[in-house]
Amino acid sequence: MKTTDSETEYHYGVIARAIALIDENPAVASNLDHLAAKIGLSPAHLQRVFSRYAGISPKRYAQFLTLGHAKSLLTTRHSTLETAVLTGLSGTGRLYDLFLRWEAMAPGDYAKGGAGLTLRYGWFDSAFGPALIVASDRGICGLGFAAEMGEAACLADMARRWPKADLQHDQAAIAPWANAALSAKGEASLHLIGAPFQIKVWEALMNVPAGHVTTYSEIAGAIGAPKAVRAVGTAVGRNPISLLIPCHRALRKSGEMGGYHWGLPVKRAMLAWETAAFEAQT
Repeated sequence: MKTTDSETEYHYGVIARAIALIDENPAVASNLDHLAAKIGLSPAHLQRVFSRYAGISPKRYAQFLTLGHAKSLLTTRHSTLETAVLTGLSGTGRLYDLFLRWEAMAPGDYAKGGAGLTLRYGWFDSAFGPALIVASDRGICGLGFAAEMGEAACLADMARRWPKADLQHDQAAIAPWANAALSAKGEASLHLIGAPFQIKVWEALMNVPAGHVTTYSEIAGAIGAPKAVRAVGTAVGRNPISLLIPCHRALRKSGEMGGYHWGLPVKRAMLAWETAAFEAQT
C-alpha cells in the first residue's frame, strides 16, 4: 500500500483545511489574507494553490467551498432527469474528455458476492486525495477516496462489497483505465456490479452533467419509482464507482448535501472543482 506526497494530494489537503475553516467562520471565504493566515500559508502561495487546482480566482473558489454553494446550484444548475435514458445492461457516455463505456453484471452473478471473480486494485494520486481503484477484466468496478477515512479503511470497505472475490494488488494492470479516469481524458470501461435497482439509479446519475446537481426525488422519478426516494438514497450511498458515477451531484430536495460515503469534505471539493471547471468553459 502506498502513500504519496504528490502535488495533487497536497492541494487537496489545503482545500480540505480551507473547508474546515470556512465552516468555522464563513466570513473567511471572502478574505483570502485571513484564510491564508489561518491555514498557515502566505496569501500568494494560497493563491497559487487555488489557481493551479481550480483554474479560477481563489476568492471565487473559496465561495464554492461554502455549505450554501450546493443549495445555490440546486437553484441555478438543477439538472432534470425526466428524459434520462436508462440503457439496461450496457451504455456509453462522456465525462469531460473521457469516453465511458459500461457493462452491468448479470443479476444472478451479482448474487454470488463476487465468487469466481478476480479483482485487481491499486492506489493512484487524484485531485481529491489518494484514490483506490478496483477493476475486473471488464472495467473499473470500484473507485473510492481515502483522504478522510484512511487507506486501510478504504480498502476494507471496498473489499466488503465483493466478499467472495479474489482481490489482488496489481497497479500496472489497471493503470491505463485509472489514469484515463482520474485525468478525465481518453477512454475507460466500467463494470457495474450491483442489484438491478441500484444499477438503474447509477445510470440515472451518469445523466447529470458536470457542474450541475440533481435530487434524490428527481432520480426516483427518472427511474419510474417516484415513491422510492429513500431506496434511491440508499442506492446512491452504495455507489462503488464514485466520481465516474457522480453520486456527489445528488442532493436533498432542500438543497442540503446529504451524506457522502467517502466524507463530506470530498463531496464539497468535487462540487466546487466541477463548478470551477464549468465556469472556466462558459
